[in-house]
Amino acid sequence: MAAAAAAAAVGGPQPPQPELAASGLALDKAATAAHLKAALSRPDNRAGAEELQALLERVLSAERPLAAAAGGEEAAAAGGGGGAGAAEEEALEWCKCLLAGGGGYEEFCAAVRAYDPAALCGLVWTANFVAYRCRTCGISPCMQLVCAECFHQGDHGHDFNIFPNAGGACASGDTNLRRGSGFCKRHQIKSSSNIPCVPKDLLMMSEFVLPRFIFCLIQYLREGYNEPAADVPSEKDLNKVLQLLEPQISFLEDLTKMGGAMRSVLTQVLTNQQNYKDLTSGLGENACAKKSHEKYLIALKSSGLTYPEDKLVYGMQEPSAGTSTLAVQGFAGAAGPLGQVDSSDEEDQDGSQGLGKRKRVKLSSGTKDQSIMDVLKHKSFLEELLFWTIKYEFPQKMVTFLLNMLPDQEYKVAFTKTFVQHYAFIMKTLKKSHESDTMSNRIVHISVQLFSNEELARQVTEECQLLDIMVTVLLYMMESCLIKSELQDEENSLHVVVNCGEALLKNNTYWPLVSDFINILSHQSVAKRFLEDHGLLVTWMNFVSFFQGMNLNKRELNEHVEFESQTYYAAFAAELEACAQPMWGLLSHCKVRETQEYTRNVVRYCLEALQDWFDAINFVDEPAPNQVTFHLPLHRYYAMFLSKAVKCQELDLDSVLPDQEMLMKLMIHPLQIQASLAEIHSNMWVRNGLQIKGQAMTYVQSHFCNSMIDPDIYLLQVCASRLDPDYFISSVFERFKVVDLLTMASQHQNTVLDAEHERSMLEGALTFLVILLSLRLHLGMSDDEILRAEMVAQLCMNDRTHSSLLDLIPENPNPKSGIIPGSYSFESVLSAVADFKAPVFEPGGSMQQGMYTPKAEVWDQEFDPVMVILRTVYRRDVQSAMDRYTAFLKQSGKFPGNPWPPYKKRTSLHPSYKGLMRLLHCKTLHIVLFTLLYKILMDHQNLSEHVLCMVLYLIELGLENSAEEESDEEASVSGPERCHDSWFPGSNLVSNMRHFINYVRVRVPDTAPEVKRDSPASTSSDNMGSSQNSGTAQVFSLVAERRKKFQEIINRSSSEANQVVRPKTSNKWSAPGSAPQLTTAILEIKESILSLLIKLHHKLSGKQNSYYPPWLDDIELLIQPEIPKYSHGDGITAVERILLKAALQSRMNKRIIEEICRKVTPPVPPKKITAAEKKTLDKEERRQKARERQQKLLAEFASRQKSFMETAMDVDSPENDIPMEITAAEPQVSEAVYDCVICGQSGPSSEDRPTGLVVLLQASSVLGQCRDNVEPKKLPITEEEQIYPWDTCAAVHDVRLSLLQRYFKDSSCLLAVSIGWEGGVYVQTCGHTLHIDCHKSYMESLRNDQVLQGFSVDKGEFTCPLCRQFANSVLPCYPGSHVENNLWQRASSKSIQDLIKEVEELQGRPGAFPSETNLSKEMESVMKDIKNTTQKKYRDYSKTPGSPDNDFLFMYSVARTNLELELIHRGGNLCSGGASTAGKRSCLNQLFHVLALHMRLYSIDSEFNPWRKLTQLVEEMNSQLGSEEQQPEVPILYHDVTSLLLIQILMMPQPLRKEHFTCIVKVLFTLLYTQALAALSVKCSEEDRSAWKHAGAVKKNTCDAEKSYEVLLSFVINELSKAKLYREEGTQECAMASAIAWSPESMEKYLQDFCLPFLRITSLLQHHLFGEDLPGCQEEEEFSVLASCLGLLPTFYQTEHPFISASCLDWPLPAFDIITQWCSEIKSFTERHAEQAKALLIQESKWKLPHLLQLPENYNTIFQYYHRKTCSVCTKVPKDPAVCLVCGTFVCLKGLCCKQQSYCECVLHSQNCGAGTGIFLLINASVIIIIRGHRFCLWGSVYLDAHGEEDRDLRRGKPLYICKERYKVLEQQWISHTFDHINKRWGPHYNGL
Repeated sequence: MAAAAAAAAVGGPQPPQPELAASGLALDKAATAAHLKAALSRPDNRAGAEELQALLERVLSAERPLAAAAGGEEAAAAGGGGGAGAAEEEALEWCKCLLAGGGGYEEFCAAVRAYDPAALCGLVWTANFVAYRCRTCGISPCMQLVCAECFHQGDHGHDFNIFPNAGGACASGDTNLRRGSGFCKRHQIKSSSNIPCVPKDLLMMSEFVLPRFIFCLIQYLREGYNEPAADVPSEKDLNKVLQLLEPQISFLEDLTKMGGAMRSVLTQVLTNQQNYKDLTSGLGENACAKKSHEKYLIALKSSGLTYPEDKLVYGMQEPSAGTSTLAVQGFAGAAGPLGQVDSSDEEDQDGSQGLGKRKRVKLSSGTKDQSIMDVLKHKSFLEELLFWTIKYEFPQKMVTFLLNMLPDQEYKVAFTKTFVQHYAFIMKTLKKSHESDTMSNRIVHISVQLFSNEELARQVTEECQLLDIMVTVLLYMMESCLIKSELQDEENSLHVVVNCGEALLKNNTYWPLVSDFINILSHQSVAKRFLEDHGLLVTWMNFVSFFQGMNLNKRELNEHVEFESQTYYAAFAAELEACAQPMWGLLSHCKVRETQEYTRNVVRYCLEALQDWFDAINFVDEPAPNQVTFHLPLHRYYAMFLSKAVKCQELDLDSVLPDQEMLMKLMIHPLQIQASLAEIHSNMWVRNGLQIKGQAMTYVQSHFCNSMIDPDIYLLQVCASRLDPDYFISSVFERFKVVDLLTMASQHQNTVLDAEHERSMLEGALTFLVILLSLRLHLGMSDDEILRAEMVAQLCMNDRTHSSLLDLIPENPNPKSGIIPGSYSFESVLSAVADFKAPVFEPGGSMQQGMYTPKAEVWDQEFDPVMVILRTVYRRDVQSAMDRYTAFLKQSGKFPGNPWPPYKKRTSLHPSYKGLMRLLHCKTLHIVLFTLLYKILMDHQNLSEHVLCMVLYLIELGLENSAEEESDEEASVSGPERCHDSWFPGSNLVSNMRHFINYVRVRVPDTAPEVKRDSPASTSSDNMGSSQNSGTAQVFSLVAERRKKFQEIINRSSSEANQVVRPKTSNKWSAPGSAPQLTTAILEIKESILSLLIKLHHKLSGKQNSYYPPWLDDIELLIQPEIPKYSHGDGITAVERILLKAALQSRMNKRIIEEICRKVTPPVPPKKITAAEKKTLDKEERRQKARERQQKLLAEFASRQKSFMETAMDVDSPENDIPMEITAAEPQVSEAVYDCVICGQSGPSSEDRPTGLVVLLQASSVLGQCRDNVEPKKLPITEEEQIYPWDTCAAVHDVRLSLLQRYFKDSSCLLAVSIGWEGGVYVQTCGHTLHIDCHKSYMESLRNDQVLQGFSVDKGEFTCPLCRQFANSVLPCYPGSHVENNLWQRASSKSIQDLIKEVEELQGRPGAFPSETNLSKEMESVMKDIKNTTQKKYRDYSKTPGSPDNDFLFMYSVARTNLELELIHRGGNLCSGGASTAGKRSCLNQLFHVLALHMRLYSIDSEFNPWRKLTQLVEEMNSQLGSEEQQPEVPILYHDVTSLLLIQILMMPQPLRKEHFTCIVKVLFTLLYTQALAALSVKCSEEDRSAWKHAGAVKKNTCDAEKSYEVLLSFVINELSKAKLYREEGTQECAMASAIAWSPESMEKYLQDFCLPFLRITSLLQHHLFGEDLPGCQEEEEFSVLASCLGLLPTFYQTEHPFISASCLDWPLPAFDIITQWCSEIKSFTERHAEQAKALLIQESKWKLPHLLQLPENYNTIFQYYHRKTCSVCTKVPKDPAVCLVCGTFVCLKGLCCKQQSYCECVLHSQNCGAGTGIFLLINASVIIIIRGHRFCLWGSVYLDAHGEEDRDLRRGKPLYICKERYKVLEQQWISHTFDHINKRWGPHYNGL
C-alpha cells in the first residue's frame, strides 16, 4: 500500500507540491523502498519490477531540469523558479533511498565498502594536488604518479620527484605500471581468498535503479546539447548544462568510491547492451524518449559521423585477419595524384587568414579507410557517455568519474575499447575546440591510464586495430593543414608539407594523439606489429614526409624582412614530437640481431619515400640557392636506422645502402644545412631577422641535437665513406661558396660570396670537414663513451650544476634506452670526470649553486674542441672553453702562452665506415691544404689563425689515419688524365707531403700583380691539357672536377637516354657573367707541404731557422713518439708535432725534413702592398691602437675601483685603516674636511653650504626579536607546535611600559624607558659625503630620468653617486673641528662635585635653535625624514597624543636603537674591540648632533630633571605632597639607566667635554649598581636575605664600606624591607627561589651581568663621540676592561685579588643617604602593589642575539604541512602559501581573500612584524622573498638538493635539504640590515604581495 501512497505523493510528472511536509515524505520514501526491495526479492519479481519502473519513470523524468536549461520561462512556470533545483534534489533523494532499500544511505555505503577487494588505489586528483613519481618503481616511460598518502605509506628510499599541481590518477597497486616493491601498505597485492562474497540482496536494488539513473543522465546530456552556431563559441551554454548536472555526476562519483563491489555493478550497467537498447532506441510510445533519440542522431550527424543504419555498407565489418584495414595500394600513390585544391571544406573556416596566397591542399579522399573516420555505433551506456563527454569537451567531473571506475578490470577493457572506437571523433573535437590546452591535458590523463598497460594495449591493438586507427587519425589531422612545398622547384613541385603557421601546429594541438602513439610504441608487442606491417609503414612514411622540408627559409638579399615569423618553434616541436620521438620508440625495439627484418622494412620504405620526395620536388643534383630547411625527418629516419643496424644488429651496411646516384642526392640537403649554419653565423642571413639565428641554435641545442644535427652528420659520413672522395671534397667547398678563394694567386674574384664573408665561410668549411672526419658518435663509440664525451664537452665550456648537465646532455629521448640521466652510468661517469664544488658565498651575496668542474686530467687528456664546437649553441661558449683550457695550462705550468686547441686521439672506426678516411687521402684535399698553407705563408688576405689551425688539424688527421705501407703510392691511376694529377702523383698524404711543386698555373684578374706583361709564348698558349710544361701544376677548378665526377657516376649507374638532360639543369643557377677578364699566369712556387710547414714554423716563431729536427738530438723520439711535451701548446707545437709524425711515418720524409733544414732558408720575399690593402691595414692598425687605449683606460678604471672597494667595502680591514673621509686624522687641520662625491670639491661643512653623509634610514624590529633563551625557536611543522611571542625583547619592553603607565605620571614614564625595539629607526651610511645643494640637483636629474632602477625618487630614494649603494636621506655634518675633541679630552683635575654642578648648569641653559641657516633647515628636514621612516604606532606611546614627550622619547630612542644594533653587529659584546667595521661607516657622531640639537629645544623643567634626583638629597616633604593630587613620578629605581644616560648627554650642549661625559657615567653607575642590588635581593630567598643583612651590617663601619657590595646589599635589603617589599612572598615561591644557592662568586657574576649591557653601550658611545679605540679582551674580563676604559676604575687599581664590581663605584653623595632616598620613593607604591613593585625591580637585561626561526632539515616536512594548511584569516587553502621566517606566521601571498585596505597579507605582515621588512618562505616555490618597504626581491632558496642546487618552483621536484650556510647568510643580512645593498634585483610590489 505504501507504494501507492508514494506514487500519489509524487503524483505524475508535475513537480511535487511544496506543502507536503518533508519529514513525512522521507518516511514514505524509506517505506516505499523497503516494500519494493521485498517485492523484488521474491522469486517471481515481475510485479515488483514493473512497479519500480513506473516509480523511476516518474521520479527521473528528463523533462524537468532541462526546462530550466532551455530558457527559464517554463521553469518559472513549473515551480516558481526554484522548482527545478528542488525536483533534482528530490530525484537524488529517491535514488539514494531506493539503493539503500529502505535502510539508511550512510549505513548502506559502509556495508558496501566492507566488500572492497581493490588492490589499486585509483585515487583521481585534479589541480593543486601533489603527486609523486618514483623512477625506481615506475615501469613505463609515461608519468606513473602516486598520491602523497600512498607514497609515504610505501617504502621509499628511491629516486623520486614531487609533482605539485599534477592531474591524473594514482598508480599505487597497479603492477602493470609500477614495480610492487614500492607499493603502499594498503595496496600490496592481496590474495583473493580473504575477501567475503557480496550478499545478493545488498546490491540488488542498485542493479535495477542505476540503468534508469544513467539513462536519465544521458537524456539530460542529449537535451542540453545544442550545436554551436558557426561563429559563437558555445562553452557558456555547455557549462550551464554541466552545472545543472553537477549533483548527478557527483552522485555517480560517490558510488565509485564505495569500492570494488559497487564498481562491478556499475560496470555491468554501463556495458550491458540489452539495457541500452531497451531504453534508448527511441521506439515505443514515449514522446520524450523519441525526441531525445532524434537529438542524439542530429548530434551524430553534425559531428560528421554517420549512424551505421544510414549507410548501407558498414565499413569495418570483418577485416580479414592478415591485412591491415588501410588499403595499401591506395597509399602507394598518395603523394602523386594531388586532390583538387579546395577551400570550401568545413574545416577551412579559419584557414584563409594568415596564409596569403598559399592555398591549403587536400589529398584525394580515396586514400583513406572512411570507416575509421566517420562511423560510430553506440551499443552501450558507456559508449554514449564517452561520446557526450567528448562532445562537451571533457568536463572535469565526467573525466573523474570515468577514471574512478578504472580499478575495475572488466570496465578497464571495455572503456579502452570504447575510447579507441571514439579516437577519430576525439581528434575532430580537439581540432575544433577553443580550449585545446585544457582538453589535451584531460585526454592524456585518460589515455595514459589506458595505454601504459602493455597487456591492454596489445589486446586493443589486436582486437580494435589500434595502430591503424592512430596512424590514420594522425594522418587525417595533419592533412587539414597542408600547403604546397616551395623547396627547389617552386612552380612544378608536387610535394606538400604542413603549414607551421596553422593553429594545429602552433598550439601543439596534435600533442595528445602523438603522445599516445609514442606511449603504445614503447610496448614491444605493439611496436613489433607496427614494424611488421608494410601497409602501416608506408602510411607512416607518408605522414613523416608531410614534415620533410617544412618551414622553408629563403635568404633575404635586399632589405630586411618586415615580419619575422616565429613559426620555427612549431616546426621544431613538430619534428621532435611527431617524427623523432616515435622513431626513438621504434629504435628501442631494434636492439638485437633477430630484429634485422624490421630495420630492412623501415629502410626500404624510407628510401621509397625519399625517392618519391626527390621526384616530387624535381631534384637533380644542385640545390636551389639561398634557401634552407632544417627539417629532413626522412633523412634522419634513414640515418638512425642505418646506425642502429650496424651498431646493434650486425647488418652489413652495404646491403641497406642505395646506389651511388641516390647517395649523391641524399647528401645534398644535409650538406646544405651545414653550409647554411656557417652562412648564418657569418651574418649572411642577417636580413631574415633574429629568428634564423634561433633556428640555427635550436638545430644544435641539447634537446634536439641527437634527432637533428647528429643524424645529419652521420648520414654525410656514410655518404662520404661510399662516394668518390674528390667529388665529396669539391662538393663541400662548393656548397660553402669558397671555391674561388682556393687559388694560389693573391687576388681572386668570388662570384657568389662577398669578401667580408669569405674568411668565416672558409673557417666554416674546414671546421665542418674536421667534425665530419673526427666525430665518432655513430661510428664506433659505445654508449658510455658517448656519455663521457658529451659530459666533458659541457663541463669544459662552463662549470655546470647537476640539473643543467642533465638538461644539456642529449639523452636518448626514449626513456627505455638505459642511458637516462640520473641513471647509474650518468652518476658514475660524472664522478669520474668532474669534481663537485660545494655552493660558496661571495661576500657580495650572490648565491652560488653546487657546481661540477672538470678534473685536471680531463683538461689534460680529454678536452676535445671538436665536440665542444659541435655542441655549442652560442659561439662564445667555444671561446669560454678555450679560456678555461688556457687557464688550466697556465695554472698547472704546462704552457704559459696562448695555446691552440689540442689534437685529440679518436676512438677507432667501426670497419663498415673505414671508407671515410679516404677523404684525407685524396688529391683534391691535398691541393686545398697546399694552397692554404701557401696563402697563409704569403699573408694573402682573408686567412686567419683558425684556418691554419684547421688545416694543420686535417694534415694531422691524415697522418694518423694513413695506410700502413707506402708501396701503392707510385701505382699509376688508371682512367682519364685529370688536371689534378699534375699536382700530386699519388693519393697518400704521407708521400704527397714531400712532393715539390715548382710552378702553378693560375687564372687571375688582369689587375693582379702576378700578371707579367711580357709573358712567354709557351704559357699563353691555351692548351691547358697538354703537358709540355711537365713541372707545372695545372689550373684546378673544383667545380669542373665535381661535374665531371657526377657525370661519370651517373653514366655508370644509368645508361638511359635521360643522361643528356641532366647537366643542363645543373647550370640553372650559375653566377651571372659579370666577372672581369681572367688571364692565366704561371707562378713559381718550388715548395712542398713539408717545406711550407717548416717555413711556417719560422714565421710563427718570428726567428730564422727556428726549426731543428728534434730526433737529431734524441734518437729515442723515433722509438717512443708519445711525448707529453707536444700535447699542449700553440701553432709552433702543432707544426713540430706534425713534422715529427711525418718523419715517423716514412724515412723519406725524415730525410727531406733534414735536408730542408740544412739549407738556410732565404727570408720570405716582402710582399707588395696595394693601396687598397694599405688602407685596410691602416684601418686594422688604428683599430688595434684604439683597442689598446681602451684596455688601458679600463685597467686604470678597474684599479681605481678596486682601491675604492678596498677602502669602502672591506669587511675585515686591519684596524689601522684610516676611516673614510669622515675623520681626517692630522691634528694640525683645524676643521674636518669632506669630499663631495658629486662635484669633487673638498672643504669643510659650513652653515650656509653644509655637507652631508649619504645615509639609509630604515625602520627595524630586529632588536625586538632578541630573546632571553638560548634554545632557538623552530618553525612549526605540526598542528601542536605553536610560536608564542611573549618572550621577545619587544614584548617584555611593551609590558613594562604599559605597567609603568598604569601607575605613574605619563610624562615621567616616557623618560623612564626607551622605545624602538620594534620599528626603531636604524641609520647607516656608506661613508660618502656630498654637498646638500649638489644632492638636490642630483635628485632633480634622477626625477627627470625616465629609466627608474627599482627605487622611488619621490620617496627621496637614490643610490650613492660613487658606490651605488641604496640610500634615502642625507645627514648634515655639523661644522666643527676634530681638534676641539682633542682639547675636550684632556684629563680633568676637577672634583666630581664641581663637575656635577657644571653638568646641571649646562643642561639648564635653554637650547635656542640656531638662526635660520641652510644647515638648520637641513637638520630639521632630516629629523622629519627620521620620524617618517617608521610608522606612527611605533612613535606614539603617550596617553595624550601629540605631546612633546613623545618626540623627546622617540629622539633619544633613535640613538639607543643605533647603539644597540651596533652592539649586535659586533656579536653582542665588545670583546673583539678595535675600530669596528662600523667605525668606518658609522654616522653616530653626526646623528648625535642632529638629535641633540632637537632635544635641547625641549628643556626639562629642572624640578623633574632626573639629574637632581641622582645628585642631590631632596627633603622628604614635597615628594609626599605631590602624590596626593596626581599620579606620582616614576621612582628613580625603575628608570632604565641607559635611557637616562642618553637623555643626560643629549641635553648637553654639543660638542661635549670628556670630563662631563665621565662624570655622568659615574653618577649613573651608582644608580645602576643599586638597581642590581635591589633586583638581586628580590630574586633570593628569605633566609639568604636575612643572612646578608647581618653580614653586611657588621662591616658597615669599615673604611671602604661604600665600595663593598655586601654592605650595600644589606643596606638595600634593610631599606626595602621598610617599604614592606618582601612580605607578600608565599611559601612555595620561597622553595623555588632557594633552589639556587647564592655564593659570593655567583652574586658577583649576577651584579656584573646586570651592569654589563650599560657599560657596553656607554663604551660604544664614548668610542663614537671621542674617537677612542675600544680595547679587546677576553670574555671574563670584559667588565673590568670596559670599566677602566670609561674611567670608572681608579687608575692605580691593580687586578691582583679577584675583581669586584663594587670597586668601580664613586658616590657623588654619601651612599647610604642617597640609597635611602631612592628606596623611599618606592615605598608608597609598594604598599599598594607589592607584586608589580617587585616585577618592575627585576629588569631582564641578558638578551641573546636575534635569530630567524630554525628550519627542519628536509623541505618535504615543511611542504607537506603548509601546502594543504588553511589560512587562519580566510579559512581557505591559499593558492600561494607563504610563511614568515621571523615569527612563523602563515600568510596568503597575493591572496585577495586576506586583503585589508588595499594591502595584501604579506605586505601587511611585513609592516606589523618587521616594521616594513618581511622575510617569507614561499611554500610552493621553495624560495624566499624579501619585502623592504615598498619594494621586494627574490632572495633565493635556502633549500638545496643533493647536488647543491636550488629548485625554484619545485619544477624538478627533487628532495631538498637545508643549506645552513645560506640560511646564515640570510640571517646575517637581516641582522645587519643589508638586504638593500646586497640584493640587486628589486621591484615595486604595489602592496600586491
